Amino acid sequence: MSHLLPLSRVAKLVGQPRHALQEMIRGGTLATFDGLVELDELLRVFPEVKWDDDAEFRRVQEIKDKAFAKRVLERALPDKDVLVARLNELGDDYAAAKALLLHYGNVMTWLDEKIDEIEEDTSAETRHALHTVRAFLLRNLAEVPPDAVLAQAAIAQERIFKIMSAHVTIQPSGHAFYVDGNDTLLEAALRNGVSLNYGCSNGNCGECKARVLSGEVKKVHAHDYVLKQSEKDAGVILLCAYAPVNEVVIEANVAGARDIPVQRMTAKVKSVEVFNPHMAALHILAPRSQRLRYLGGQSVDVSIDGMRGRYAIASCPCEDRHIEVQIPRRAGDALAETVFATLKANDTVEVVGPYGEFVLDEDSPRPVIFLAFGAGFAPIKSLIQHAMSLELAESMDLHWLADAAGHYQDNLCRAWADALDNFNYLPHAPTDDLDALLKRIVVDYPDLHRFDVYAAGSAAQLERARQYFVGEGLHGARWFAGAVDD
Repeated sequence: MSHLLPLSRVAKLVGQPRHALQEMIRGGTLATFDGLVELDELLRVFPEVKWDDDAEFRRVQEIKDKAFAKRVLERALPDKDVLVARLNELGDDYAAAKALLLHYGNVMTWLDEKIDEIEEDTSAETRHALHTVRAFLLRNLAEVPPDAVLAQAAIAQERIFKIMSAHVTIQPSGHAFYVDGNDTLLEAALRNGVSLNYGCSNGNCGECKARVLSGEVKKVHAHDYVLKQSEKDAGVILLCAYAPVNEVVIEANVAGARDIPVQRMTAKVKSVEVFNPHMAALHILAPRSQRLRYLGGQSVDVSIDGMRGRYAIASCPCEDRHIEVQIPRRAGDALAETVFATLKANDTVEVVGPYGEFVLDEDSPRPVIFLAFGAGFAPIKSLIQHAMSLELAESMDLHWLADAAGHYQDNLCRAWADALDNFNYLPHAPTDDLDALLKRIVVDYPDLHRFDVYAAGSAAQLERARQYFVGEGLHGARWFAGAVDD
């Protein structure tokens, strides 16, 4: 009996992103059966994987997590009821395998007895043939196959993953992610950058209602919102209160930029990070009862003591309650001066948003070029982190065209490039000849018709860049621009 594994599980086992495995499948390097990978095929393609040592996978994951400014994945056990259910399921799998092996043993005993019976009443030639068959069966059953140890280690690792996490697919969008540790379905979706509908996130409003299409879930948090009996009968749950036991498929809407309502909240300053005299990051912590819903690339209005400004969000929607805006220091900007000079942790800020439609096209499989002009790095950073959390792009190239503030998060960008095989970072020094620089950039992409381009900067910078990229073959519909103030 073949041991079949879903592609998402294979990605975790071998420490490779899904898009890399999909490229191997398209190239004929990795064979699949109805979208699943046989264990023998996995061992053939990845013979060097050390199943008992995932240190390299953890290293890359930790770099990604730190780069996102989100928590490093907790090695926490699932909720006790979920853990019991998963262990029971694993016990059922073990019992089924044990029963099958006993059945095979009985078959072999019966076959051995039958051979004895036939040998008593047959010719010498037939007895010799039966003896040869018996010797072949006994020899092969006694031998340990060459890859048995690897197969055992791979299956053991996969079973550990199944105890610690569960795979979730959202329909009709097709988004997929893992629920790790003791996260709920909603927490895991948000942590993975999937913008599901929700309101309070603590079981009071009912905004996160969704329907379980297949698989088993367990209630892990009490909720005050009362579901109708007809909803319960149809498999409706609150995503903020349930966790998956095994692989589940959920019917729920994933919000687009136009679907997310403008929200207003009073939040606290977590910290002010001054990169240099020209640029600072304001880190805001949303209240526990009111996390901000937004997509990578959108903006918010920030108000402090009556002073207000609109800034692109620089953080990822996957970062729980954390919101980062990057604030350039400009003459006459009183809010910026307050951020640089006097604002401190636990001060109060008002946040209203999100605004804008400069967001990822999540249905596009194309490689991506990100183009950041100066402070336009803020929304580009948000888009990159969102794309990473969703594992969307085949490849990502970041061109950062610096202004006076320089490449103020250069180490972050280099960490992305070091950790991810499909990410390239290309910093460009400030220049007075933007046209020459843009020409040098586009000439490196002779197949621009294959790409999506996301660019953020001033309106004038964006228009000049669009002319070069479209002029060299980029389809106009694949140019996405977000204007920031000069």
